[in-house]
Amino acid sequence: MELGTVKDAFDQQLSTVRDTFERVAKRQKLSSSKSQEVIDQVSHEIEQTLANIKSVQGLMSPVDQKSILTELKHKLNAISPLNQLEGSQKELNIDLSKYPKLLEKSFNSDISKTYRNVDFDFHIVNQIIASHFYRQGQFDLGDCLINEAGEPEATALRSQFLELHQILDAIKVKNLEPALKWASTNREKLQLNGSNLEIKIHRLQFLEILKGGNRAAALNYARTFLSPLASLHMREIQKLVVCICWIGKLESNPHSELLDPTHWEKLSDELTRDFCNLLGHSCGSPLTLAMAAGIEGLPTLLKLANVMAAKRQEWLAMKQLPVPVELGREYQFHSIFVCPVSREQGSEDNPPMLMPCLHVLCKQSITKMSKGYSRTFKCPYCPVEASVAQCRQLYF
Repeated sequence: MELGTVKDAFDQQLSTVRDTFERVAKRQKLSSSKSQEVIDQVSHEIEQTLANIKSVQGLMSPVDQKSILTELKHKLNAISPLNQLEGSQKELNIDLSKYPKLLEKSFNSDISKTYRNVDFDFHIVNQIIASHFYRQGQFDLGDCLINEAGEPEATALRSQFLELHQILDAIKVKNLEPALKWASTNREKLQLNGSNLEIKIHRLQFLEILKGGNRAAALNYARTFLSPLASLHMREIQKLVVCICWIGKLESNPHSELLDPTHWEKLSDELTRDFCNLLGHSCGSPLTLAMAAGIEGLPTLLKLANVMAAKRQEWLAMKQLPVPVELGREYQFHSIFVCPVSREQGSEDNPPMLMPCLHVLCKQSITKMSKGYSRTFKCPYCPVEASVAQCRQLYF
C-alpha cells in the first residue's frame, strides 16, 4: 500500500531494462540466424563443388579442376559472407554496448556516496525493527532482536500484534468469532472513529449462515446481532434481510455483490487499520515507510552527491538540502509547515498565517514584510496586497 508509488517507479525502470534486454536478445537471434544462413550458403556451394569433382574423378584435367575452383571462388565472392556477417554483428554490438550502460544507470550499486552522518537513537531503531517483525507475524525474529538488543520495553508490542494476527489467522479460515469479540469489546471506540467494521463482520457471518441454507438460524442471528445495530446501519441490514428470501439461489439475489469473496480480504485490511488506529500506531510499518521513502528519494540524492563529489565535506556538513526531494502524499503524515520565505518550520510562537490571496507564510515573515504591522505588503507569490489584520492563523 505505502509502497505503491515506489513500486510503480521501480516497475517502470524494470520495464525499460526488460525492453532493452529483449531488443538485444532479438538482435542476437537475428544475428545468429543470419550467421547460420551464410554458413549454409557457403557449405552448400562447397559441397556442390566437391560433388562435381568426385563425379568426374580420374577424367578431369588440372585445368578443369582449376576452372571448377575458380567458379567456386566467384560464387563465394558473390555470397560475400564477411560483409553479411559484419552488418548483423555490428548492429548487435551497438545494442550490446548500450545495455551495460543502462544497467549501470538504472542500478547504481554505490549508494554510500549519499550517506550523511546522522545521530540515531538506537533504542528507537531497535523498537521500530522489532515492531516491523511483529506486524508481519514474525514473532520469533522480533523476540530474538529484543533479547539480543536488550529492549525489554518493546515486549508490549508483541502481545498487541499477537492478538491481531490470531484474529487475522482465524479470518483466513472464515472463523469470525475472534473478530466479532474484538469489535464488540471496542464498539464505542470504533464508532467514535467513524468505523463500521462491526457491521461488516456481522454481514459476512450472516451470509455464511445463508450459504448453509438454514433460514431459521439466519433469522435468529438477525434478531440477536443485527437488530441492535439497526439505528446506525438500517440500509445495510435491509439488504441482508432481503437475502433470506433467496436461500438456495443467493447468486441470483438483487444484492449478489455482497457475496464477492474480496470482501474477506478487505475485512482483513480494514480490521488491521482499525486495530492499529486504536493502539495509536500507523497502519503501515514505519520501517517499510522509511525504506520506501528512501528508495524514492535516492535518485535525487545520488545526482546531488555526484554534483557535489568535489565538495565532500560540504555535503556531509550540510543541514538542509539545496534541492527538494519530492515524495508522494502517502509519505506526508505530520501537519508541519515550513515558511517559503524564511525557510523556518512553523511553531506555536511562529504559526502559519493564511493571507487573503490564500497563500501561506509564517507569522514572523508577515511581521517583517509589514514593517511591524504598520503597513500593507505584497504577497511574494502574487500581486495581491494585504495587511496583518487580514491574515488568519491556520490550525492543522
